[in-house]
Amino acid sequence: MNVLLIGSGGREHALAWKLAQSPLLTQLYVAPGNPGMENIARLIPLKVNDIKKIVDYAVQEKIDLVVVGPEEPLQLGLADRLEESGIPCFGPKSMSAQLESSKIFAKDFMTRHGIPTAAYRAFFSTGEARKYAETLTGPSVVKADGLAQGKGVVVAADRKEALEALNEMESGRFGGAGSCVVIEEMLTGEEVSLLTFSDGENLFPMLPVQDHKRAGEGDTGPNTGGMGTYTPVSIFTPDIAQAVENSIIRPLLKGLREENMDYRGCLYIGLMLTPDGPKVIEFNARFGDPETQVLMPMLKSDLLDIAYSCAKGKLAYKPEWRDGNAVCVVMASEGYPGSYSTGRAIHEDAVPAGLAGASWVFHAGTARGPEEKNGELITSGGRVLGITAYGENIDRALERAYARAALVRFEGGFFRRDIAYREIARRG
Repeated sequence: MNVLLIGSGGREHALAWKLAQSPLLTQLYVAPGNPGMENIARLIPLKVNDIKKIVDYAVQEKIDLVVVGPEEPLQLGLADRLEESGIPCFGPKSMSAQLESSKIFAKDFMTRHGIPTAAYRAFFSTGEARKYAETLTGPSVVKADGLAQGKGVVVAADRKEALEALNEMESGRFGGAGSCVVIEEMLTGEEVSLLTFSDGENLFPMLPVQDHKRAGEGDTGPNTGGMGTYTPVSIFTPDIAQAVENSIIRPLLKGLREENMDYRGCLYIGLMLTPDGPKVIEFNARFGDPETQVLMPMLKSDLLDIAYSCAKGKLAYKPEWRDGNAVCVVMASEGYPGSYSTGRAIHEDAVPAGLAGASWVFHAGTARGPEEKNGELITSGGRVLGITAYGENIDRALERAYARAALVRFEGGFFRRDIAYREIARRG
């Protein structure tokens, strides 16, 4: 099969790495890709939001399956255009992608179908939202309605911080994404990411993952796109999994059917495990980043077969997963998630044989430097690399991940040294 993967980050590198292992694969193309994928795929210089050129290329190269990594092309209708051209797509159509592209749509959908979530109010102007925020007496969560690259959510400790968040949205920091706003109650508990494979009829849950959103250790500092992940998560017990199945997944599937949302792709459910049971924080219409970096090494089944089966509307088996644990440590540029420098050379020392087979460096914000410097690998983003490792247990996975991270360096690079600290604390 000829497969076209859309995207250029760490998530896409992990997906490309797994797709490349499939015996069903003839040729893997990635648009636009990054240097980490050079040895496993043909990189195509297409922008992820240039829907027409992507579809034209897929037709020209007789692509058998398109796998979409980021959210923007889904919102812009890439899956819709591909279907019109007869090309299967692992990724939902624009109508279904609204579960991510509009917080108001998602919250209203959950309300219609009895899916537990935080109480909320939706506002179609920041002025209306400000009037409501003036009445707040405690903490709240302020969310830009549209896509804001994972940065349009502010946890406000009080009325002052909520108003400051609204001022930022009104100033245009999030572009058009902040023109409409959701203000909701702040849920308490532990967050867990539950990604699922959807074939339009069923949702097949993946392993539960926990992300670390704050830039600093001990969950301090500003929110980021994610500084590291681990899987599985012991607090996500079989009883909680059953509660999620009963109160969230079943009504979610029923709602999708009732509203004629033929959802095919990855449906990400962001959960808060509250004292009152699991509740949905948000939906994403695609794989998470850096959740994907730990899920792909744990997936025993063939990702290409799963993705193609979902795109065609029938996944006939439950995907299988490895025993053990996986950890991802994100190495970021100094200053991230604020302003940061790029163009800094990346070096990695020789990897010992025992470490090479159980650890991987997934590229996120990397590029090739100028020819006069022999096209050396350089930084090109805030989150630069996802250092990922597998272990028979969480301790071994952490040991390998940090051992691999110690071999990689670039000026100003930093990473959190406490990934999975909650998991370790739970063990006692």
